[in-house]
Amino acid sequence: MRKRILVTGGAGFVGSHLVDALLRAGHSVRVFDNLSPQVHPHGLPSYLATDIEFIQGDMRDLDAVRRSLENIDVIFHKAAAVGVGQSMYEISHYMSANTQGTANLLQAMLDSRRDFEKLVVASSMSIYGEGKYRCAEHGDIAPEPRPIDQLRKKEWEALCPVCNAKLAPIPTDESKRLQCTSIYALSKKDQEEMCLLYGRTYGAPVVALRYFNIYGTRQALSNPYTGVAAIFASRLLNHRSPMIFEDGEQQRDFVSVHDIVQANLLAMDREEANGLAINIGSGAPISISQVADILGAALGLHVEPEITGKYRAGDIRHCFADIGLAQKVLGYRPKHRFADGIGELVAWLRNQSATDKVSDATQQLTAYGLTA
Repeated sequence: MRKRILVTGGAGFVGSHLVDALLRAGHSVRVFDNLSPQVHPHGLPSYLATDIEFIQGDMRDLDAVRRSLENIDVIFHKAAAVGVGQSMYEISHYMSANTQGTANLLQAMLDSRRDFEKLVVASSMSIYGEGKYRCAEHGDIAPEPRPIDQLRKKEWEALCPVCNAKLAPIPTDESKRLQCTSIYALSKKDQEEMCLLYGRTYGAPVVALRYFNIYGTRQALSNPYTGVAAIFASRLLNHRSPMIFEDGEQQRDFVSVHDIVQANLLAMDREEANGLAINIGSGAPISISQVADILGAALGLHVEPEITGKYRAGDIRHCFADIGLAQKVLGYRPKHRFADGIGELVAWLRNQSATDKVSDATQQLTAYGLTA
């Protein structure tokens, strides 16, 4: 059945790919986006589908949000200020854009007195803080964030709080205790919890998707706070070394934007997902150094990464997804391994230019004492 769908942040990386898929499925789509200059320095992006209704507006403008909801059946809430490092010194901006922006959406939904068919909100793996680990002697453990004193000694691995042994990372499932280590993470936790609370209180069908590290075409290459694959690509396209913090052996879960879109479409239609927060990743860990190497090789650029041996406030050591719940309640099956899915990204990158702002961003972090 044709639905009238609102995608907040629909001009962005994930949002625009979702818009394309919704249009292919025959739905009517309205995009609400503030076209932030940091993400969209040239205004409305050329990749955005033309057969949509576009409203330029900010989530912090309650009246504009109310107008965006008129005659809508389903809401995909993707609008957010993104970036762990930047959030640590632009605290007010991140909390107002993400937390207050989501509060405005929920207020507008409530005030409309309408029964929306579904709200799907973009959450983030960042809300876990450290992932799950296993101690050979003491079993599964969710450790506290690594102490600053330990990081200053360049001792990167998480340690067992009982015996002080190095912990082995294991897949992180949704039961893991949430330990936000950045303002960005805290704001995403707010978004998730407010939406799920709204759903429980008012009997509204709400699903939160906890995205892991997304890669793909249309990431903002000149935004130094976007995803790490895009940040590395920006450096490589300018024949500069990808800058890697710590020792590069930290593990993450890189998931294709196409698999993210798959999960969103499934969440819209599956009633079994209502009221749940669900991991969306590839289920396969990969080190940050491997990401840089694979991307450089695919681009045909032999530029050695710069292993800084420094740490950043808010960074965690290892976190990769247990996707069992997504498989069970959504029928989600990731279709793109990183080594294979990188081909599409590289083909797109060859026709892109990028202004490398990573050094400027790092200087900002240093000025605030957020890296050492």
